[in-house]
Amino acid sequence: MRYSYRTSGTCSRQIDFDINDNIITNVTFYGGCPGNLAAIAKVVEGKTVEEIETWFKDIKCGTKPTSCSSQLAIAVRKAYNELKEKLG
Repeated sequence: MRYSYRTSGTCSRQIDFDINDNIITNVTFYGGCPGNLAAIAKVVEGKTVEEIETWFKDIKCGTKPTSCSSQLAIAVRKAYNELKEKLG
């Protein structure tokens, strides 16, 4: 399932990714720092929601209360919960 998440409090505006069961693939960030976000997308390719949360959940960007990677952790959890609810 393709999922889109509108970020909050970051330079990136949106994150799109595929979620199949608990596995995340094809992550694309819109806006933000292209090099760093391309690297994050490669690192998380094929990883589980839990792995992504463990690595990125509480990362801050400078004085901001969140970061693009932290927003990704929020997004994958939200998508996973919605998928579980949808499938019962």
